[in-house]
Amino acid sequence: MGNAVILLANGFEEVEAIAVVDVLRRAEIKIVVAGLNEGYVESARGVKVIPDTTIDTIKADDFDILILPGGVPGTDNLNADERVRRLVLDFSKKGKITGAICAAPSILAGLGLLEGKKATSYPTYKEKLGRVEYKEDKVVVDGNILTSRGPATALCFALAIVERLVGKQKADELKQKMLIDYCD
Repeated sequence: MGNAVILLANGFEEVEAIAVVDVLRRAEIKIVVAGLNEGYVESARGVKVIPDTTIDTIKADDFDILILPGGVPGTDNLNADERVRRLVLDFSKKGKITGAICAAPSILAGLGLLEGKKATSYPTYKEKLGRVEYKEDKVVVDGNILTSRGPATALCFALAIVERLVGKQKADELKQKMLIDYCD
C-alpha cells in the first residue's frame, strides 16, 4: 500500500504534519514519523509529539515518499540539518516522491530540485522558490514532487499523496468518508 516518512523538527506546523499522518493512516499507508533527535518534538504552538524514530534510521530505499511539513521555525530547523538535505537528495536521485507544504518547498528549492518545475508554497515563501512556475493551486504535482500552500490545504495535500500512492479510488473514498468536498 505504500510507505511514507514525515520529518519533524522543533517548530513544525501541527496541522500540516498531523493531518497528513492521520489521512495516510486512514488510507492504510504505513507512515513513519521521524524526529531529528531522540525524544519529543515541539510544534510551533507548543504541541509535543513523540516520533516513531529518528532521522538516523531512515533510508530512502525503505519508503515511497518523504514528506516535509512547514512551520516556522520548523522549516528552518529541517533545512539547517545536513541529514535532512542528504535524505531529500537521496529520494530525488532514486526517483522517489517528495512532498513539501507551506514553507518547506523552500528546502527543495535550496537544493535545486524545483528549478523549472511547477510548485506552490505559503505565499510569503514564493520568492524563496527561485525559478519555478509558481501556482496558487491547493496542491501542485510536477513529476515526483508534490507541493502545497499551508495549513488550510493540508487535507488536500494528504489526499494527493494517497492518490499518488494507492490510487484515486482510495482518495475519493476518504474524501467521502471525511466529508471533504473542497480539494478538487
